[in-house]
Amino acid sequence: MRSFCDVTLEELSEMRPPGSPKHLLGRLHRVTRWVHDAGSGARGPELGKELRAFVAERFHFRLPEIVAQSPSGDGATKLLVRLADGATVETVHMPRAVKNPRVTLCISSQVGCAMGCTFCRTAEMGLVRSLTPDEIVGQVLAAMLALGPEDPGRVSVVFMGMGEPLHAGAIGNVTRAIEILCEEHGLGLSPMRITVSTSGLVDGIDALAKAKKRPCLALSLNATTDEGRARIMPVTKRHGLEELREAILRYTARPHEKITLEYVLLAGENDTREDAERVAAFARGYRSVVNVIPWNAFDSGGFVRPSEEAAGEFVKMLYDMGCLVTVRKSRGRDVGGACGQLATDATREKKPRRLSVVPG
Repeated sequence: MRSFCDVTLEELSEMRPPGSPKHLLGRLHRVTRWVHDAGSGARGPELGKELRAFVAERFHFRLPEIVAQSPSGDGATKLLVRLADGATVETVHMPRAVKNPRVTLCISSQVGCAMGCTFCRTAEMGLVRSLTPDEIVGQVLAAMLALGPEDPGRVSVVFMGMGEPLHAGAIGNVTRAIEILCEEHGLGLSPMRITVSTSGLVDGIDALAKAKKRPCLALSLNATTDEGRARIMPVTKRHGLEELREAILRYTARPHEKITLEYVLLAGENDTREDAERVAAFARGYRSVVNVIPWNAFDSGGFVRPSEEAAGEFVKMLYDMGCLVTVRKSRGRDVGGACGQLATDATREKKPRRLSVVPG
């Protein structure tokens, strides 16, 4: 029996359900409108007799379980999500208080991570496994069911949680999950509201460019020379900066495309004028925005977070050099839910820190 989170409209139509498959898919995915039993949570959509029998024979309605919520003082909430096999990942729910309120969900693609980035807490876990498409989609639905919004049109999704979404063991599941999230008659998310962040796997970038539903791309850059980047991101030993830039140019063939260059700012490591000049040079020739992220500390981290003044000076240098630049206001820092802070204790104890890069 398959999860209702892992079916496309085309596949559902081939099953020949009674009535409209488009209507059924929408009912399945609008979890915030599911029927609830008093005291026992959601039990799936309310359907007519024929549809109930059809669905009961083919699908289960189990979602990943939210076992803990850690509200931040800034309005974000870190969610500890338990999967069917007992493994856990973290998801961050970030509402935005604007005229038309929206929510950004930062979701995980893997339990742990193989990439070994030294500024990221998830690296301490090593790679345990990749999430399946239904687990990825289920994170989104479980978060919506727990904290809203009811309208999926107000949801943006960023693959910036645990794991490398373009890893060879993950990318197929990630692209299928995006296809399901973007089903017009299901959740109906726009691919332009989904961002996939990568440490820089060239084959994965090229594969993502060919996906049925192509999301926005963010590159975690973080250093401006191959030598410096290899110190903090072992993936650089496989894909140098020039190779990465060529992959980005291939990805941005569409005229409206804009690439986000994420730059975790580490005091005394990558914050000089020369670094800013090289970032600006890397960003030229395609539409891009540089997103500067002052490092978010964690207990075992070996770096120093730059002061607000130092971060501001670096941003000004980039701006003066012609870059479109923003500073990320990391949400959830006080609960360990900000960029680079995600990890699950139970799994991290089982996996030693791994700094080597596995194929993918």
